[in-house]
Amino acid sequence: MIKGINRTIIEVTETDNRYYERALLVLKPEYTNVQRSLLEKEAKKMLHSLSAPSVITRGKAFFYWSIRLGASAVAGALITTLVFYYR
Repeated sequence: MIKGINRTIIEVTETDNRYYERALLVLKPEYTNVQRSLLEKEAKKMLHSLSAPSVITRGKAFFYWSIRLGASAVAGALITTLVFYYR
């Protein structure tokens, strides 16, 4: 922590999120007197709603579109082969 700065920090170790192991959240000064259990509950709810990091999402999208394009190419080649074979 930096000297001369006082902040209240909540550390959430059980995030219930498959991507994040723990989180450190800095509270606004006006909410430092709120019950700790309520703050932890809200922090876990917020962390649970977080989605995958963008790199993972892009990787899945690339894989999905590669499979889709490959299947389309195979289907097109199969149809073309059948048309020329049975002509």
